[in-house]
Amino acid sequence: MKQCSFTGYRIFASAAAAALLAACGGGRQADPPPNIVLVMTDDQGYGEIGAHGNSVIRTPNLDRLHAESVRLTDFHVDPTCSPTRSALLTGRYSSRTGVWHTIMGRSIVHRDEVMAGEVLADAGYATGFFGKWHLGDNYPYRPIDRGFQEAVNHGGGGVTQTPDYWGNDYFDDTYWHNGVPTPYRGYCTDVFFDQALRFIEERQAGPFFVYLATNAPHGPFLVDEKYSRPYAEKNVPEPMDRFYGMIENIDENMGRLTAKLDELGIAENTLLIFMTDNGSAAGVANTHPTQRVGVENPTLLARAAKEVEEGVWQGFNAGMRGRKGSEYDGGHRVPFFARWPNGKLGEPRDVDALAAHIDVLPTLTDAAGAAPRPELDWDGKSLLPLLRGKDWPERTITVHSQRVLFPEKWRKSAVMTEQYRLINGAELYDIRADPGQLADIAGDNPEVMAKLKAEYEAWWERIDERFEDDVYLDIGSDAENPARITAHDWLPPLDQQNRVPWNQGHVRAAPNVNGTWNVNVTQAGKYEFTLYQRDMPAQYPIEAVKAYLRVGDAEAEGPVPAGAASVSFQLDLPVGETKMHSRFTTKGGDSRGAFFIYAQRL
Repeated sequence: MKQCSFTGYRIFASAAAAALLAACGGGRQADPPPNIVLVMTDDQGYGEIGAHGNSVIRTPNLDRLHAESVRLTDFHVDPTCSPTRSALLTGRYSSRTGVWHTIMGRSIVHRDEVMAGEVLADAGYATGFFGKWHLGDNYPYRPIDRGFQEAVNHGGGGVTQTPDYWGNDYFDDTYWHNGVPTPYRGYCTDVFFDQALRFIEERQAGPFFVYLATNAPHGPFLVDEKYSRPYAEKNVPEPMDRFYGMIENIDENMGRLTAKLDELGIAENTLLIFMTDNGSAAGVANTHPTQRVGVENPTLLARAAKEVEEGVWQGFNAGMRGRKGSEYDGGHRVPFFARWPNGKLGEPRDVDALAAHIDVLPTLTDAAGAAPRPELDWDGKSLLPLLRGKDWPERTITVHSQRVLFPEKWRKSAVMTEQYRLINGAELYDIRADPGQLADIAGDNPEVMAKLKAEYEAWWERIDERFEDDVYLDIGSDAENPARITAHDWLPPLDQQNRVPWNQGHVRAAPNVNGTWNVNVTQAGKYEFTLYQRDMPAQYPIEAVKAYLRVGDAEAEGPVPAGAASVSFQLDLPVGETKMHSRFTTKGGDSRGAFFIYAQRL
């Protein structure tokens, strides 16, 4: 690939960059493509920023970024983690990518989707990912398989979840560096920022794309007391005091990030975006008025009155109803700050047009000067014209929260225009007149209801292609051998879908549950499967006397030696997609699946 120099920046000429650079070495000199840093925090709501009106939380660096940015005040995501991330990185509605839950294989983006790391790498960018991925822990679904040239990430949807390195606790943990478990010193958020800043410094010549997605302030709410104690002393209840402390630590790290961009002299040519992945998880008390809409529980009302009288902080939700997981605005309206200095976006200001996560990848591609990708069939559109003050057409955007094995029509859905919210196909709110969504006006507006219902029907037809398509985890691939497969990605029986052991606490409790994995045998041959109750590093004795494994038509079973932490079976397997099922049976006849299996092609 031909290298060209523009005012001290090294860029790579490619088909994607040609439109921006004209002729690379001959003709006019063009601005270099910007560096791009996208920061997304986990479970931080719109109200957990001082600049948005929260009088208790301390976020001076985010407040400063707010003052320096164009702020989208009507920006929406899905109400939970993986769906937002899949839409963000593909420009397509989450369910179109195969993602509508956070577990059960429904948090994995199908292998044929093209994601942001790939798009920007194709445009000549160095690409790095740091933090929470939550879109697949096995080849070919990991960040290093999806266009990110360097990645440091934990497993699953959070530190301490089942796919995470066993025993992690937010401090001095082991994360995967380019697929290899690597120990790090320090608090998780500090580590992810450290690694991102290292990547930026090493690639300061640009252009680079950094996607920094913190697992904080997602639960469990673990943080040094120096961050949480000041909030507890202000009568902020648990666990909100620790939740706020985690956000204050994030804010410190945002200060480190912006200082590093200044120190390296690259802030002027860096598009910095800050956003969050869904509404607040712990920043709004259960007794807060926005959580009690339509509920006349005397016990809750009495508790709320007592807490208010005692001065217990109830949290701040910016006047919105609902929080994480909710179909109301509090579940999916989030901050979106975009800072690109030197007049690239105009003056800092609020912009109240409707926008969403599906718009982010088209925006990044546009900012990079990359060639359009119509073959990717994006649902979103570039926000650059909107951010630069150009006319923005009216549009309808739909989000939903499924969290079930198979999506259900109208389940926890919001059909949105700039004026209205159609909730679950039954309630209608004028968001301009009633931002708290208190007064249902469905009965008075049949025409609006009919129009928005029709919009939903068209949207549902567009997103339902993947509902019956399962994701398959590769085993035997040279890219990951052995493959470590966990119960997080089980397909359980329908009556056990709420019992999937998605975190290590569940695994320690050893529930009598089971499920089946979809696996893709990439090469025919002999395989060794090693079954664990707790993951390999724990070396915990299996609480069973017999083990069983089936992969496709091949089966094996045998005794569990007393005190053994694992049991291994060897099977000869043909190439192809199939099912894998395991079972540990106790002396008393109870059974559960192996929560961890290492599959190695011999």
